[in-house]
Amino acid sequence: MSQDSQTPGSVPRADGMPTFGIGTWQNENPEQCAESVRTALEMGYRHVDTAQIYGNESAVGDGIAAADVPREQVFLATKAWIDHLDRDGVVESTEESLDKLGVDSVDLLYVHWPSRTYDAAETLPAFEELVDRGLVDRIGVSNFEPHHLDEAREVLDEPIFANQVECHPLLPQAELREYVAGTDIELVGYSPLARGAVFDVPELSEIAEKHGVSEAQVSLAWLREKGVTAIPKATSEAHIRDNWESLTLDLDEEDVATIDAIDRTDRQVHTSFAPDAWD
Repeated sequence: MSQDSQTPGSVPRADGMPTFGIGTWQNENPEQCAESVRTALEMGYRHVDTAQIYGNESAVGDGIAAADVPREQVFLATKAWIDHLDRDGVVESTEESLDKLGVDSVDLLYVHWPSRTYDAAETLPAFEELVDRGLVDRIGVSNFEPHHLDEAREVLDEPIFANQVECHPLLPQAELREYVAGTDIELVGYSPLARGAVFDVPELSEIAEKHGVSEAQVSLAWLREKGVTAIPKATSEAHIRDNWESLTLDLDEEDVATIDAIDRTDRQVHTSFAPDAWD
């Protein structure tokens, strides 16, 4: 697929974030990670997501540098890990992230989880300090439930730009989607293919067959219909391209209603440090 400036997701919204991106979780081989990021950017992707805990920020930076795409056209996000969420930890780890990524600033920095060393009153002002210094353009949070968002919004003077959570047809996050609909917070969906579980859902397979596409494309198109920015991870060119081509898939009302009616809440990401609300 060519880099068509009219392709949805390749064009930033007014707030600057493209509505589709590539995730890099578990993309740990440095050469593979750099090549997948380069491939995605040259295919048309403009949103790249990584995190300190992924251990691949240097490779992501190499991929961005290698791509025939100007840095200013790339929306780059990373996340501060839960062991570094005291004031000094936020600042020092972010400076290290920028050095690894080979950039002067990131477009978005997330609190990865509201867990372990996270304390809204200490963590979030450190994020604002980074914005004031020009090292971070926007503040994000990840894996926050509504009560975490309420608390964060009370502490911050800067707006929360995005909340990144697991989101897919088997975990539609209706409550969070309703919450952010009344705010300026964007919802970003990780694991949008439910770690491959979407390929085994009959409703998605039927819709995929109807349109002559993959179940992955159906899931990604449904998220777009719901206003969620999906960041599917992929390493091979074939998967990167298949995900990208979801941007040309238009689901009809019947398709969307069928997916909405699946009525499952199958969380794929289970951790020992998830918020208590998720137990």
